[in-house]
Amino acid sequence: MIGRAWKWLRRNAIVIYGVIAVLYLLLPLFLIAVFSFNDPSGKFNYTWEGFTLDHWKNAFGIPDLTDAFITSLQLAALSTVVATLLGTLLAMGLVRYEFFGRKTANFLIVIPMATPEVVIGAALLSMFLIYGIKLGFTTLFIAHVMFSISFVVVVVRSRLIGFDRRLEEAARDLGANAFETFRLVTLPLLMPGIVGAALLSFALSIDDFVISQFNAGDTVTFPLWIYGAAQRGIPVEVYVIATMLFIATAAAMVFTVWQQRRAEKMAWILPEEEVDARLEARPGPPAPGVLGG
Repeated sequence: MIGRAWKWLRRNAIVIYGVIAVLYLLLPLFLIAVFSFNDPSGKFNYTWEGFTLDHWKNAFGIPDLTDAFITSLQLAALSTVVATLLGTLLAMGLVRYEFFGRKTANFLIVIPMATPEVVIGAALLSMFLIYGIKLGFTTLFIAHVMFSISFVVVVVRSRLIGFDRRLEEAARDLGANAFETFRLVTLPLLMPGIVGAALLSFALSIDDFVISQFNAGDTVTFPLWIYGAAQRGIPVEVYVIATMLFIATAAAMVFTVWQQRRAEKMAWILPEEEVDARLEARPGPPAPGVLGG
């Protein structure tokens, strides 16, 4: 009996470990979602006291919290668009073209990812002060674009490395010009990587605290507001907004996975199936007498 149990445990050890790891990662999110329905009697939402939907009905009832959340959304959206555009172009240049300093550029692009955020935040703050740039939304935008580009480059570059260039060559052979090939072949196949990079950039931006703390000035983002409210008690509305963000992120992840599988089907060409399809579509032999026989 013990021997069979041990064999079963060894056979399913990886699955068990994976389930435990996922539960460990999702437990804090589950607690936040549950306590977003709590009805605490005081300022601190640490113990369960009763179920209520009042906080969901009035999720944006705190003006300062709503303003900070809108600021974070605007900052994340703008920095994501710019970082994704620049990072995608940079990734294509690093993968597809040979130029002087290419290896150095590949190395330097990883440095912001490996550098502690406190170092990046202090360095950016020093730069802004040296050049006399007033701290605020603009400095936050520059900072968020700067640390997001590296993640975009890494994600898109990994997609480009496995890209089959023969598909582009086939499009050019069939008469498509360079722009049409990029729009109809390259971009759709790269889109899962680009969307994934954009989602990662958005999440990093809306979640950032350390770099924003250095360079925010008078601008208050969602994480900075939560940090300031933590000492006097975080309102339940924060839990509600956090749950909304998680649901939106999960939906975006599902959409990305679906799009990635769709792109993989587009890129997966089986010569045998293509030949069979062409044979089935080929017209049959002419009927007797058509050619005068």
